[in-house]
Amino acid sequence: MREKIFRRFPVGPVPPPASLGQTPADWKENMAHEMSFTRLIDAPAETLFRLWTDPSRMHEWFCPRPWTVTDVRLDVRAGGGCTMTMVGPEGERLPNPGQYLEIIPNRRIVFSDAFTGDWKTKDGAPFFVGIVEFEPEGGKTRYTCTVRHWNEADMKKHEEMGFYTGWGIVADQLEALAKTI
Repeated sequence: MREKIFRRFPVGPVPPPASLGQTPADWKENMAHEMSFTRLIDAPAETLFRLWTDPSRMHEWFCPRPWTVTDVRLDVRAGGGCTMTMVGPEGERLPNPGQYLEIIPNRRIVFSDAFTGDWKTKDGAPFFVGIVEFEPEGGKTRYTCTVRHWNEADMKKHEEMGFYTGWGIVADQLEALAKTI
């Protein structure tokens, strides 16, 4: 029998207990700079997770076309680095160093650009923590992506960059690729 997971809080890492100085008001404040979307994808969670963790397939779906990614290196474990370079249609190159914070195979990937692997901090300010969840649902997968920013300005910048449209296109591309596997 599969255990059902119930949450009192939005998706994301479980907030620390109050004994560590955090209160429910602190949790609400931490989630004030969050954007999220969910969609039911016609593919198994295992396939979606595999595509999220296979560096040889990332270029096929990870950026809205005509953008793509190169130089993908994924050390899929908590503390492992996840880096890639986004490449635009006119040769723009945007390096994206990051680190996995949590990996639950076929269920959840949490990553951030605050670190570059093995808990080494990156140069410059961090932008967000990304949370990707795969919940099996009737032969399909409830796919939820959440990004949590350090401040309102970064959240607004990400929204202006096209978070909802871009990540939605990427989800479409991910689903289309998953159907071929």
